[in-house]
Amino acid sequence: MKRREFLKHTAGAAGMLTCFPATLLGIERDFLPGPIERRTLGKTGEKLSVIGFGGYVLDLSTPEQARDWVREAFEASVNYFDVAPEYGQAEERMGPALEPYCKQVFLACKTAQRNQAAATEELDRSLRRLRTDHFDLYQLHHVTTLKEVETIFSEDGAIKAFEAAKKAGKVRFLGFSAHSVEAALALMDGFAFDTIMFPVNYATWYAGNFGPQVLARAKEKQMGILALKAMAKRPWPKDANRKAHPGCWYEPMTDPDEALMGLRFTLSHPVTAALTPTDEGYLKLALKLAPRVTPLQPEEIVAIKQKAMATAPLFKYTSGA
Repeated sequence: MKRREFLKHTAGAAGMLTCFPATLLGIERDFLPGPIERRTLGKTGEKLSVIGFGGYVLDLSTPEQARDWVREAFEASVNYFDVAPEYGQAEERMGPALEPYCKQVFLACKTAQRNQAAATEELDRSLRRLRTDHFDLYQLHHVTTLKEVETIFSEDGAIKAFEAAKKAGKVRFLGFSAHSVEAALALMDGFAFDTIMFPVNYATWYAGNFGPQVLARAKEKQMGILALKAMAKRPWPKDANRKAHPGCWYEPMTDPDEALMGLRFTLSHPVTAALTPTDEGYLKLALKLAPRVTPLQPEEIVAIKQKAMATAPLFKYTSGA
């Protein structure tokens, strides 16, 4: 028997997101046999594992390693896999590795193309590489500027490719990832996306004022929220040795207790799933920590805020602060 916790949405839920702790109101949480909780993804009707498989981890892998890592994640009850053309050879590695499980997982892909023709071409290439006839979720990748948003929504912008792909059955749901508050808000106001992918990190939240306003808008629109940077510690110090983490542009959390705190902070919000850093070691660490990912308690919230205010955030938002 699976154990289910269902918390109903209330009118004040969106406003509560501007402070922490945010509630999990409106999120249906399933605790299936296995170590990883699953949560509803907005209005899609889908339920995803709270730990997602970030495809970047496969960029430098061998085919054998890719098969092993995908199998290990699937057997740990991960059902959410995310990839993008910009992740080097990740698509070519994930396609064969995921093929045995493709009907049992939720597969998401992205495009960094901003016009219709290029986005259409890239979508079709990604479908071939992933050995599938459709994606469960297709997303605009790392949108940062308002100029990009303007291009996306233009007469020959990428949004036209997204709409056509959904009509043709090549994608089921549409979303975006954003790396600025301005871009995220503009995208949500310009189109009825199903999901948003955005950094949700304790230091950016408190020390950077980066995230509360975006999650509030996403919650208001009943979008599925996917989180980046839960296990990010801070920008790399100037004298840091980065050789152990060549794929990370930030310093990741290496201490398991700190990584658990990061995941717990992120998943104490109405977030469906968190993606791990670009290193197989952090994927394995997140899978190991997953059974211990529970909402933070009041005394822990005070401690994490104090820690955040003493940490350099990866992102900052100053407008309207």
